[in-house]
Amino acid sequence: MNLFDIVNKKVQLSNLEKKTLEPDFWNDNKESGKVLSEIKTLKDTVSNYTKAESELINIIEMTELVMLEFDEELAKEILINTKKISKEIEDLELKTFLSGKYDKNSAILTIHPGAGGTESQDWAEMLYRMYTRWANKNNYQLNEVDFLEGDEAGIKSVTFEVIGENAYGYLKGEMGVHRLVRISPFDSNSRRHTSFASVEVLPEITDDIELDINPDDLRIDTYRASGAGGQHVNKTSSAVRITHIPTNIVAQCQSERSQIQNRETAMRMLKSKLLDLKEKEQKEKIEDLKGIQREIAWGSQIRSYVFCPYTLVKDHRTNYEIGNVQAVMDGEIDDFITSYLKNNI
Repeated sequence: MNLFDIVNKKVQLSNLEKKTLEPDFWNDNKESGKVLSEIKTLKDTVSNYTKAESELINIIEMTELVMLEFDEELAKEILINTKKISKEIEDLELKTFLSGKYDKNSAILTIHPGAGGTESQDWAEMLYRMYTRWANKNNYQLNEVDFLEGDEAGIKSVTFEVIGENAYGYLKGEMGVHRLVRISPFDSNSRRHTSFASVEVLPEITDDIELDINPDDLRIDTYRASGAGGQHVNKTSSAVRITHIPTNIVAQCQSERSQIQNRETAMRMLKSKLLDLKEKEQKEKIEDLKGIQREIAWGSQIRSYVFCPYTLVKDHRTNYEIGNVQAVMDGEIDDFITSYLKNNI
C-alpha cells in the first residue's frame, strides 16, 4: 500500500498542525482556511488508511485461524469482510488520483442538447437524470441552478451544482460530447436515431481562489424565472444573467426566489467559467483574455450509449465498455470515472 505514501502524509499533517499554533496564523483568514481544509483532507486520508490497515490485519488473523481449524461461519465472515475491505481500498486508491488543483472542489455541470430537436433534448434530460442518480448514490448534494424546458419533451439546457468534497475531481472526465443511439420513441416509424448532448464540467470557485474581475466588464440582466411545466413562475424579474463582455461568457441563475441570491450564484458560476478559460489560455490576467467562441464539435464524442441494435456503453478515450446500459443510465458510472482517472494520472 505504498501507493498512499502514508508516512509522508503524516509528516505533512504534523507540519500543518504546528502551523496552526503560530501566533499570526489567524491574521489571514483565507490562508488559515486553506490550511484547515488541507488538515481535514489529510486527517481523513490517514484515518481511512489506518482503518483499512487494521481491518486487513484482522482478516489475515481470522484466515490463519480457519486454516488451523475450519469454521464455516468464520469463513463466511472472512469472505464478507474481504469484499468490504476491497471496496474501501479501491476508494482510497481512487482518491490518490485526485491531485488536480481544483479536484477537491464542488462541480458545476451544464448540459446542452445537440441538433435534432426533441430527440436530442430528451437525451439531455436522460443525462441529467443519470448524473442526479450518481450524485444521490454518492451522497452529494445536487442544486439546480438554471433549467430551460424542451419544446415537447426533455430540456433545452440545464445547469446544476454537485456539492461535496472531490465532486469536480470525479466528474471532470465527464466533460465532452455524449452520443446516444436508440430507436426513437418520438419517431412513428420506429427508426434508429443518433443524438448528441454536450456536458460542461467546471470546478466551483472557493473563497481561497482569487480572481479579479472588472465590474465595468460585466453586463447584468434580469428576467422572469420559470420552472419546468410553468412551475415557480415569478411575477417579478428575479432571474439573473451576467455577461462578461470581453469574453462573451454568460452565467445565469433562476433557482432562487431572491434576485440577490440568483446574482450571487450566477457570479460564482461566471468566476468558475473565467477561471477555466484562464487556465486553458495560461494567461495571468483576465484583462488579457479575448472573446473566444467555443463551439461544440459533435463528431468528437467522448462516450457512446447504444440501446439498439445491441446494448453497450463505451468510453472512446479509455476503451472501457459495459453492456448494461440501463445500469449506467441509473447512475452507475463509477467504473467509467475510475478508468478515466487511471488513464490520466
